[in-house]
Amino acid sequence: MAEQDESGERSQEPTQKKLDDARQRGDVPKSLEVNNWFLLSAGTLALVMFGGEAVTTIAVSLKGFLSGIGRMPVDAGALTVLTKHISVMVLAALAMPFLFLVAAAILGNVVQNGFIYSTEAIAPKFSKVSPVAGFGRLFSKTSLVNFGKGIAKLIIVGTAVVWAVAPKWEEMGLLATLDVAKLTPYSFDLIVSILGTAVAVLTVLAIADWLYQRHTWLERQKMSFNELKEEYKQLEGDPQIKAKIRQLRQQRSRKRMMAQVPQASVIITNPTHYAVALRYEAGMNAPLCLAKGLDAIALKIREVGTEHSIPIVENPPLARALYASVEVDGEIPAEHYKAVAEVVGFVMGLRKKGRGRP
Repeated sequence: MAEQDESGERSQEPTQKKLDDARQRGDVPKSLEVNNWFLLSAGTLALVMFGGEAVTTIAVSLKGFLSGIGRMPVDAGALTVLTKHISVMVLAALAMPFLFLVAAAILGNVVQNGFIYSTEAIAPKFSKVSPVAGFGRLFSKTSLVNFGKGIAKLIIVGTAVVWAVAPKWEEMGLLATLDVAKLTPYSFDLIVSILGTAVAVLTVLAIADWLYQRHTWLERQKMSFNELKEEYKQLEGDPQIKAKIRQLRQQRSRKRMMAQVPQASVIITNPTHYAVALRYEAGMNAPLCLAKGLDAIALKIREVGTEHSIPIVENPPLARALYASVEVDGEIPAEHYKAVAEVVGFVMGLRKKGRGRP
């Protein structure tokens, strides 16, 4: 493990914080094949739903335009009006297919990683314009893999399309002899068939590429032991600092506890290993533990008690039992009432007689 720490080998699975930080930077698994699949599927769907209507609209408009082209003025104003008319006509016919494509482009990214807003990806960096860095990216492992995937995709999709249209080769050879009225629907069906085949093949490729991109991304997010320790320090705090804070808290708690010892009614000891300082006054529900300690702390409690003339009673079983069962500033448990009552009664009896510490 020590060797792995020194080498910085990234062999540990990434933490949720590491994944969240990467997402905030815009570093997420992203498959271009998934985006291409959404665009091609949307284009095919738009063609099936609106293609015929769009072609008909454009054809009717152009028919009216072409029928009166001989009477159309050729001055600059007329050409401007004509350009605007044709532009509006084409945009109106292609508006719905265009919206389909825009929605598909957005949906392709949202489906993969949800909504992400990060400016780091578009922030200017020298490495983006550096020729050396660009040359390195051009011949990097990622670029070579993408190039290989592109070639494989062309071969697979091309083979599937050829296989799909192979039964229609003879019919396609007769297209030049068909009437225009029959040529348009035949060409439309052929294009839809080709696009449908491409969508079916890209579905498998998109799923495979998404799994590959996610695997590659997770491998890139793996962490070394040193990174895990640094992240733990950031989340939980430096262990040395936490230990120091804990030590300071214990010191303050011990100081406050010792300040309460002079208020005790009696100190019950082991005699040397345990010490529990109790306070009881008339009207209290039960005696309170003002201080307790082992060894050196027990000795300090005895010293403070002696300085302030607090009665010290040696009762090893009761001292050990109280130390284990009662917290500082807490009431003693009910099972110790009788034993503690005997001690307190004994101490009060001595005080009434005017005697000192027993």
